[in-house]
Amino acid sequence: MSVLPSRRSIRELVFDSVIAHHDKRPAARWRHPEGDGGEEGADDEEVGVWEEEEGAMELVQLGAQRTKNVLILMSDTGGGHRASAEAIRDAFHLEFGDEYKVFVKDVCKEHAGWPINDMERSYKFMVKHVQLWKVAFHSTSPRWVHCFYLAAIAAFYAKKVEAGLKKYKPDIIISVHPLMQHIPLCVLKWQNLQKRVVFVTVITDLNTCHPTWFHANVNRCYCPSEEVARRAELDGLLPSQIRVFGLPIRPSFCRAIISKANLRVELELDPHLPAVLLMGGGDGMGPVKKTAMALGESLYDRSQRKPIGQLIVICGRNQTLRSALQLIQWKIPVKIWGFERHMEKWMGACDCIITKAGPGTIAEALIRGLPIILNDFIPGQEVGNVPYVVGNGAGVFCKSSKETAKLVARWFGPDSAGLKEMSQCALKLSQPEAVFDIVKDIHELAQEQGPMSRISYTIASSFSQGP
Repeated sequence: MSVLPSRRSIRELVFDSVIAHHDKRPAARWRHPEGDGGEEGADDEEVGVWEEEEGAMELVQLGAQRTKNVLILMSDTGGGHRASAEAIRDAFHLEFGDEYKVFVKDVCKEHAGWPINDMERSYKFMVKHVQLWKVAFHSTSPRWVHCFYLAAIAAFYAKKVEAGLKKYKPDIIISVHPLMQHIPLCVLKWQNLQKRVVFVTVITDLNTCHPTWFHANVNRCYCPSEEVARRAELDGLLPSQIRVFGLPIRPSFCRAIISKANLRVELELDPHLPAVLLMGGGDGMGPVKKTAMALGESLYDRSQRKPIGQLIVICGRNQTLRSALQLIQWKIPVKIWGFERHMEKWMGACDCIITKAGPGTIAEALIRGLPIILNDFIPGQEVGNVPYVVGNGAGVFCKSSKETAKLVARWFGPDSAGLKEMSQCALKLSQPEAVFDIVKDIHELAQEQGPMSRISYTIASSFSQGP
């Protein structure tokens, strides 16, 4: 408990000092339009709505039901954050229809400055030079480092991010990225909206998490596993703030699906051959080509001159990889695709999957009961995903393309019982209802806020310049 005040004081000290340096005014109070007619010292923090883009305005809420705005903050640093954001958006629509209007936005990219408006490009560069990412991940893990760094960034860019948030006037803000808590929460604090706007974090890493995911001022922190929940408690979050529901996966994975046989007909696969799905994430990373070529050899029975399995390769946005694979003369049935938005069908049609240790792909594969061969991982956030899968009996880790291909051949031949057993372990580990549990809990939080008061309020910007 002694750590929490220290963490807040570091953040607030840097924030306040830079604001003072730039001669910004403190947060403007909400003012009753009738002046002395209101009770002195009325609950300034209990009411309030987002101001319009230009100056101050007067807004009357009659307490009636209205569509609530949900703003999901994400960044395209890897495909998992956007996938989780879109899954939450779709679940809101399925569960509550027009009761919520959901926006998926990278507000920092659109409205802030360097370095946070350049995170996507920087991340892609560092994961291609993986040791750079490893150093960045671990060097920013100490609390005093990232608190100071994020507070300084928040102080410089809070006004710009505030302008971005005001465009959507959110009643609920959902962060699905570790760097999307700090600045928006600073804005809410200075706008006196902490008690009016629900703010939650949805963690999209299965096991190993960077400490920036955990912020003590959120209403909820949704953890995908018990391991992450324990890390959240160690970092100062209260048990009442933490929920363990699982990783939010697109609702299409949770619905009743077509049978494997019918899916193979729809996707024009051989209905009689077992199928392996090979992926490298949204950017086609890892030894995809090398593994595909090894599978092309191992899944061909030379003695009988016929294939014992078929291969589906999803190359993501890696057009170079896709073109190279299409030039190969294959001895087995092979399907090669680029970026695919209907992975539930391809996973439903296959018997196992080979992929890097991305959390979203792992969670999707578990829901489909696919045994997983992990062949690569990004240092830092994906390291813990390997023991999460292997330790629960849902897959194996193998970096050798040849050994991976031999294992798949055994699963499709003499060790089919092992494949079935691993498939059952995957299904036990899956959490297909996670995204619906998350949006239902957020809905309950929003309901607890209650309808807005039957009072009109004049709104002034919290970061406006002095005259």
